[in-house]
Amino acid sequence: MFAIDLKTSRPFAVSVAHAYKFAFSTFTGFIPEEAGIVWKHVRESILIPVLKIAIIICLIMSVMLVTEKLAMGMVTLFVKVFRRTPEKIYKWEAIKEDEELGTSAYPMVLVQVPMFNEREVYKLSIRAVCNLVWPADRLIIQILDDSTDLSIREMVQKECDRWVKKGMTVHYISRDNRNGYKAGAMKEAMLIDYVGQCEYVTVFDADFQPASDFLMRTVPFLMHNPQLALVQTRWKFVNADECLMTRIQEMSLNYHFKIEQQSGSSTFAFFGFNGTAGVWRIKAMNESEGWKERTTVEDMDLAVRVSLLGWKYLYVGDIKVKSELPSTYKAYRYQQHRWSCGPANLFRKVTPEILRAKKVSWVKKLFLIYNFFFARRIISHNVTFFFYCVVIPVSVFFPEISVPQWGVVYIPTVITLLNSVGTPSSIHLTIFWILFENVMSWHRCKAVFIGLSEADRVNEWVVTEKLGDKFKGKPAAKIKKFQTKFWERFHLMEIAIGIVLVLCASYDYAFNTDHYFLYIFPLAISFFIMGFGYVGIFLSSSK
Repeated sequence: MFAIDLKTSRPFAVSVAHAYKFAFSTFTGFIPEEAGIVWKHVRESILIPVLKIAIIICLIMSVMLVTEKLAMGMVTLFVKVFRRTPEKIYKWEAIKEDEELGTSAYPMVLVQVPMFNEREVYKLSIRAVCNLVWPADRLIIQILDDSTDLSIREMVQKECDRWVKKGMTVHYISRDNRNGYKAGAMKEAMLIDYVGQCEYVTVFDADFQPASDFLMRTVPFLMHNPQLALVQTRWKFVNADECLMTRIQEMSLNYHFKIEQQSGSSTFAFFGFNGTAGVWRIKAMNESEGWKERTTVEDMDLAVRVSLLGWKYLYVGDIKVKSELPSTYKAYRYQQHRWSCGPANLFRKVTPEILRAKKVSWVKKLFLIYNFFFARRIISHNVTFFFYCVVIPVSVFFPEISVPQWGVVYIPTVITLLNSVGTPSSIHLTIFWILFENVMSWHRCKAVFIGLSEADRVNEWVVTEKLGDKFKGKPAAKIKKFQTKFWERFHLMEIAIGIVLVLCASYDYAFNTDHYFLYIFPLAISFFIMGFGYVGIFLSSSK
């Protein structure tokens, strides 16, 4: 196993090699000689062929992924260079005042704000939607409060009553169950009689604060373009600078909006609804049977079903809605599990519906199945984890195997550069983004398989914790103080993967010439940092 030239020119290479030899000789001393023969046979006839096949599969997936990202990037570049703004593609006219019609010139709009135990942000969202510029008699606001904390329910209801006294039509709606979670709450609220008079509905999660002119800028697109079912706007993050983890999230989400959503809107007039900060045509929703609770991504589910009926979507990136990024590692992990597991589970359930759809072309069907679901929601997570966190590190133990340089260096470089385009101001954090995303790929990859297999956690919904103004005006030192017991922050799988990566990097450093250790060592450290919970901000378990 160690009949390889040592890299004695590297500091400590000999010591590392001796440590490996000692560990190996100690281990083999307890194993019969026959076991060594069996191991050699298994290595040559099973492990090496399997690893070679894994490399080929990962390279194919890498090519698929980079091709998809290049295509989206080219579309977005075309839109930007030729200034293909939404107003040039679709008709938009400001709603004109009419003395005869009065406020009836404005269509009836329903605003839904679903929330669950949102102690820190409920006032922000309610105030924002009540300050929307729109005739009060043409606007209905529903606060859908599924809170299990009765004290929070009472506070939310009092806030609603306060705005009712100011002349706003605000309905406080609570349930004695959480059936269907967010989708269930919105679905039940849509069945109330007064909703029938509304033409459009807009949804804002509890941490979202739309600007007062939000409806004035979005609704005209739907009024003047009857083929449009959805107008989606962009998220703007109020706490992006809170910590390194939020800066990295900002990079990923800016890419999602600026590249993925923009390219989808400009090609097939389709993209996934982001669940908030968008305006729907209620007629289109009703035609597709409205909200469904079959997955934890009710927003994407609705978007796919409405699109299969021939409706079009529009992304308007110039309209930005303030929102909050999860700033604790626990909250972010739960959010990413839902965002990865849900689409995979939906892919399994909706593919037959896509194939049977009669109102869309086969080209769009192929786009939905391959581009939208398979490449972006399945391949991307798998190739990130298996190729960069498993196959490449493990290959250092097999000198018979080599990974092409274009697969190890060039493709990842192109993907990284494309992702960094979304947030030029954070390009200096690209290395941290790579390492962070590779660690998170473990959770996303696991969630994808749970979604595809419909395992136990497939319908798990943990509401992302929001902090709102909780720490506003407080010193940063107090915010980031370690308030939890150290063992409560441990994540054993990240630590275990980190240990394996250290072994791979050490072996590569001592025996190989490929320099993979320059990547594997930092990756291992990243797994350790996140495994021991030293990422994001830290909150007391009892608030």
